[in-house]
Amino acid sequence: MTDDLNPQAREMADESMIRNLAAQAEAIWPQEQPLFQRYSLPANASVLDAGCGTGEITERLARMFPRASLLGVDIIEDHLARARDRCAPLGSRLRFENRSIFELGLPDSSFDLVVCRHVLQAVPHAERVIAELVRVTRRGGWIHLIPEDYLMIHFETARLDPDDFWIQGPRRFGEATGTDLRIGRRAFRILRGLGLSQITVDYVVIDPLRVPRQTFASIWTAWRDGYADAISTHTSISRQQFLEHFDQMIATINDPDGYGVWHVPVVAGRIP
Repeated sequence: MTDDLNPQAREMADESMIRNLAAQAEAIWPQEQPLFQRYSLPANASVLDAGCGTGEITERLARMFPRASLLGVDIIEDHLARARDRCAPLGSRLRFENRSIFELGLPDSSFDLVVCRHVLQAVPHAERVIAELVRVTRRGGWIHLIPEDYLMIHFETARLDPDDFWIQGPRRFGEATGTDLRIGRRAFRILRGLGLSQITVDYVVIDPLRVPRQTFASIWTAWRDGYADAISTHTSISRQQFLEHFDQMIATINDPDGYGVWHVPVVAGRIP
């Protein structure tokens, strides 16, 4: 059920989100992986994946850091079950638990690395969540965020102008759900306010030159399937208008001559 802290509960639990998480991981990880290497984590690092979903990235992190222990937390039991099945071959150094990122219920200074990807734009009070993530990170440890920003998406115009959707849709949907779908541009200020040091802002570029068109299109198809009802309920954009915009963008992605791009912010900082 939707509640004040999880206004996108229905969309997060939909089967389209499972497809989306898989496609996003396939698209983003090749560019994101090198960013983890600069944190110089200890070999036996303790890692938290906050809002781990189906464990797509938890598994990749476990393979990248073969002696690390990892805890993935989420509030959707089906996602946690899938994560446990996915990561079972990696053994007991991976655990998955049902915990809220607003109140983790974990001791202070527990982790060398805390990762939170594709979550902050979907919940209210992102600053509160980030503060909780900082609380459980050790001194000298790192926070690694993907705070999405839906005005960092650009597509060429065809019959419809995609800017008409992206300028209006995310703002209105955020206002209706109490979320900030432009949190990506605010994350730097939030980390600064919490006293983090060595803050970095990088961008993963999702476009047909860097990501297979099929993978790129799979993200947009999953968004289309999972959010048509929510957008039409909470904004002035009708379901038909939403579908027409997304079908056109998907056609652009699949067109060998077509171009669109999503700049995905990756924001990190160190606990002094």
